This record gives sequence, structure tokens and C-alpha cells, in this order.
Amino acid sequence: MEERVFTDRGELVLRSRDGHFELFSNGVFLMDTRSGLSGRMLVRAALAVAKPRPRLLIAGLGLGFSLAEAVRTAASEIIVVEVEPAVVNWHRGVLRPFSEGALDDPRVRLVTGDLAVWLTGTSDRFDAICLDVDNGPGWTVVDHATGLYRRSGLAMLREHLLPGGVLGVWSASPEPGFADTLTRLVGPVRTVRIPVRPGRPDVVHVASSAGNDRRDVRGVRRL
Repeated sequence: MEERVFTDRGELVLRSRDGHFELFSNGVFLMDTRSGLSGRMLVRAALAVAKPRPRLLIAGLGLGFSLAEAVRTAASEIIVVEVEPAVVNWHRGVLRPFSEGALDDPRVRLVTGDLAVWLTGTSDRFDAICLDVDNGPGWTVVDHATGLYRRSGLAMLREHLLPGGVLGVWSASPEPGFADTLTRLVGPVRTVRIPVRPGRPDVVHVASSAGNDRRDVRGVRRL
């Protein structure tokens, strides 16, 4: 099975292989359904330091593992922003088992649109934001995602955090320089590495704004 759509950001392909699904953007592999651990770890790591019953923003629906993890928590509200309508449609069908029907949870609100555009037009603020767009800060496939990982994009995300809020960022590879930028802009960073075989580990950076007066914060704690 293969489904192919053409969007404003290029070609998007969902392909089944050996009982699993793979997602490609403009011919570049993004993710598959074989594990989903790093998507779940993104939510776990962020909510581990967020306040109880948090308002959560998930930026990027992907293959649904982050959202499925989020609905298993005590989050009071979960907003999911996904730029590709095709991805949303796939989660109403062939990908529903992987997101575990989480789009139907009454706490979930789906926004289909560009994250930066949506954030610019909303005053909503969150206890935790989980950013999982494209392949992370070091390897973006589509141009619209690049700005989210620059200082201006991270500053915009920070402005949508409630006091003491946390920003979790998924990355396909370790990005020490990016972690330093997160520390300066948001607050102290914890970096979690998720083993991937074969290849380099996936990475989740979690920056906590608690106690940060938004001046430079020195030091990055890594696991």
C-alpha cells in the first residue's frame, strides 16, 4: 500500500512495509511505526517536569505516538497542531491504531495549519509544548520548519509558555549547540538520548523556564 499526496510543501508519501508504515517528505524518510519510543519519550520527559494536569501543545501529529502517550497522562487539555491535512486523514483511517484513536479524546483539540502562523494569531499559553516537526533542528526537509528552530522561532514558542512551563524538542540526532541556545532562551536543559538501531540515537531536549528570568542561563545538564 502506498498513498502519495502533493502539498504546498512538496510530496508526502505514506508507505506500508512488513506490517508497518513509513512516512516520507520530498523523498526523505521522516519516521516509521516500528517503535515510536522517541515520540513517547518526548511527552514523558516534558510532562515529568511540568505542573500537574498541564495544558499541553503537541506540535506535529506525525505517526501519532506522542499524542497517544499524552492522552494516557493527566493532561487537562491537549492541542495538536498539524500542517498536513493528509496526515490528519490518515489518522482517521490506516494510522488510527498507532495514535490509538486519541484524536477522539474529549481533551484533544486539533488545529490543522502552520504552527508559526497559528501561534502568531493566538494568545494561548501552555504548561508544556512538545515540538516534533520535520527531522528536528539539525536536518529539516521543508523550509517552513527551519525557522521554528532558530532563535526567533524558539523565542516565539517561549512566549507561549505559562510561568514555569517547559519546552520539549525532538531531534533525529544530538545537537549540542541547539541545547545551548535553548538554555539561553528558555532555561536549563535536560537532554535524553533514545537508542536507535542502527544509527545515531534520537534526542529529546527539555528546557524548563522555572526560575529563569530570561537572561542567559549557563550550564546544560545532560544524561
